[in-house]
Amino acid sequence: MKNLPDNTQYNTRLQVENLSKTFVLHNQDGVRLPVLEDANLQVNAGECLVLNGHSGSGKSTLLRSLYANYLPDRGHIWLRHQDQWLDMVPADARQIMAVRRHTLGWVSQFLRVIPRISALQVVMQPLLELGIDPKVCRERAEALLALLNVPRRLWALAPSTFSGGEQQRVNIARGFIVDYPVLLLDEPTASLDSRNSAAVVGLIEQAKQRGAAIVGIFHDDGVRGRVADRLYDMQPPHGLEIVR
Repeated sequence: MKNLPDNTQYNTRLQVENLSKTFVLHNQDGVRLPVLEDANLQVNAGECLVLNGHSGSGKSTLLRSLYANYLPDRGHIWLRHQDQWLDMVPADARQIMAVRRHTLGWVSQFLRVIPRISALQVVMQPLLELGIDPKVCRERAEALLALLNVPRRLWALAPSTFSGGEQQRVNIARGFIVDYPVLLLDEPTASLDSRNSAAVVGLIEQAKQRGAAIVGIFHDDGVRGRVADRLYDMQPPHGLEIVR
């Protein structure tokens, strides 16, 4: 970690410098597949940056690299964590866990949870891990589940038994229950109807109002138009064929 640099705006939350990633296909004679090349971006408090580009342009790879699910080949991911800059690329597991607990939220397209844990407990868990009073955690989880139209009769059941749309709404509630300074959203409305998509848009707008910096992928033109402050246009590395 290092102190905030003098030449960086204080409201900057995330800064990516010259980020590149290549996958090695070991089951195909070690073929190297470049998917991200020299990505550079900056995200400030209170804005939503939407990754824009065709399939194969590296949007998901970039988002997963920001969350430290992928290790880039080179470059930097500077994240403002507890008033210091942390480079997520060389960060160790302990640092990454601390960042995910306090600073960096994530909503993916898929809910992965321990079987038999109730939906309410799944949503509460990130707040409980911060030492928040269980009563407060429960109240906030219930409010989010109600906002996202998850029927109360399902709250005590394991979400592994839910429909895809219901699981996604539980996933969204879990991702928004903590007021993370930075949020990564991977197609959060992909399996939702218009009513629930509107509820998610409302949560995103509230997060922006409180100062969250958001990076997201949205394939729904209407949703993207409502939440995006800026688009980050992505192109595949030179010579990489796009599969449409």
